[in-house]
Amino acid sequence: MYDKTVRRRRAVLGALVVSSLILLTAYFREPGGGALHHVQRGILEVVSPIQEGASRALKPVQDLFGWVGDTVSAKGDLQEARKERDQWRTIATRNASATRENAQLRKTLGLDAAVTDMALYGPKTARVIGQSPTLWYAKITIDKGSSSGIRAGMPVIASDGKGGQDTGLIGRVDQAAAGTAVIRLITDSTVAVAARTVTGSAMGVVKPSPGNPRDLILDYVAKDDTPATGQTVVTAGTVSKTSELDSVYPPDLPIGRITRVDDQGAADQTPHLRPFVDLRRVQFVQVLTEKVDHNR
Repeated sequence: MYDKTVRRRRAVLGALVVSSLILLTAYFREPGGGALHHVQRGILEVVSPIQEGASRALKPVQDLFGWVGDTVSAKGDLQEARKERDQWRTIATRNASATRENAQLRKTLGLDAAVTDMALYGPKTARVIGQSPTLWYAKITIDKGSSSGIRAGMPVIASDGKGGQDTGLIGRVDQAAAGTAVIRLITDSTVAVAARTVTGSAMGVVKPSPGNPRDLILDYVAKDDTPATGQTVVTAGTVSKTSELDSVYPPDLPIGRITRVDDQGAADQTPHLRPFVDLRRVQFVQVLTEKVDHNR
């Protein structure tokens, strides 16, 4: 039964193929006004209105599917564009950060020009990895320590973190572990540095102003000294008679610039100075690991 059905279907298919070939041959051979051409035109006249009506009826559906497809495609393109935008933004941010760090590192490594024979002090460059969370910014942590020859009491210098050209002293090593060290900044009340103006017109001790650690003062200035606004203050490189400072700071390290002088000419005149280095933005420092005796 199955074989008969299959043979019947094959015979019908063969008959249809043969009929189609015969009709096509006859259609192409007969003139334009032949019977087959008349039949074709008649079928088209009947079918065309049906096709046009179906096309009009289905057009809103087609437009809807087209709109949905375009919307989905547009959303996909938008998501891809946002993803690429975020990637480029991340890359740009990293590049800007790297450029800023490289600029500061170059300035930090260029501190040799600020101090004569800087190589004699055995400078060790380190990155800041931690900072005091308080308003006073009294301490920072760096990524090098005793394994790099860093010990407590060593002076620390840095470049201006704001993009300027200034460099100077920022503090001294307070504690040192194998791979890290804590730097106590010059804004800490326990830090005092023997200092003088570059012109030699005044000498004293730099320390934070009471109640305002961001404002440094040059304390113990003699009545006969003549400090003036705008003068640069540097390390004296000597032990002050009015303090118990150890002479760990090389001479002529820039510290800051005098912004005003209270009670100028009086016995208790007090110059105020702003540090050259913004201590909140320091990223790299140099620790001076060797002590040089300049009195020989």
